[in-house]
Amino acid sequence: MDASVPSDAAAATAGDRPGESVVVETNGISLHTRQAGPEDGPLVVLLHGFPEFWDGWHRQITPLADAGYRVIAPDQRGYNRSDKPDGVDSYHIEELAADVIGLIDAAGRETAAVAGHDWGAAVAWWLALSYPARIDSLTAVNVPHPTVMEDTLRRSLSQLRKSWYMIAFQFPVLPETIATANNCRVLERGLTESSRPDTFSATELRRYREAWTQPGAVTAMINWYRAMGRYRPRPPQQQVSVPTLVMWGQQDDFLESRMAEESLDYCDAGRLMTFPSATHWVLHERPEETAEELLAHLDTTV
Repeated sequence: MDASVPSDAAAATAGDRPGESVVVETNGISLHTRQAGPEDGPLVVLLHGFPEFWDGWHRQITPLADAGYRVIAPDQRGYNRSDKPDGVDSYHIEELAADVIGLIDAAGRETAAVAGHDWGAAVAWWLALSYPARIDSLTAVNVPHPTVMEDTLRRSLSQLRKSWYMIAFQFPVLPETIATANNCRVLERGLTESSRPDTFSATELRRYREAWTQPGAVTAMINWYRAMGRYRPRPPQQQVSVPTLVMWGQQDDFLESRMAEESLDYCDAGRLMTFPSATHWVLHERPEETAEELLAHLDTTV
């Protein structure tokens, strides 16, 4: 597969962020990525969640690149400058995982370490369970093992209340109408009201609005949730064989913290690092500490 430098518009979205913008053909679509670090360094793929884009990892890219790792942080399908294929079935998690395998192939590698936050962590868990031979190590940030998530939703009214928006996203049209109203005010509030004060700067929020207002982006982003609800996918196995680090901000408004510890029961070699005062947006609130923990994990597993 060939990779090419994208248009000036895609590069402009990155502003003064580290690395360079590269478009990669993978799994039948084009993904915009941000890449940094030596080309021959061990490969690390950083996967963002909802409603972010690759920029959700920007504070960790430079420490990883400076340590000698080759970093690829994609806009996952449906987000920002990446392709937004039509239809809910285009966002089945098997397609999302296949996109990442294609990125690894395009980099000319057999394996990579993967780290994900939020939905990116869900994809990272799926990769470790479906393609263990292609994954050097897993880092999951504030999303549990899929079996733990499913079991908790079945038995916990508290988690069901926290997950109300996942149910609301199953409706057609209305979620997009609400999300895009008043220059995506609801999406912005979802970030600022669930994080510590001043976590997201005005400049960062402007970048997010630019990503959200790309044609078709909000529908594609919400289709991730619709695909999860419609298809109820289950991984091919439950036990994770690759070395796993779970990082968790314990003041998460969306997910119960006990799921982090329970996820380790499904890992052959798992470690949990908690951040008691951090929220779901721990990568932004504790950038130095999360980068250090990720590097320590990579240095012993890659």
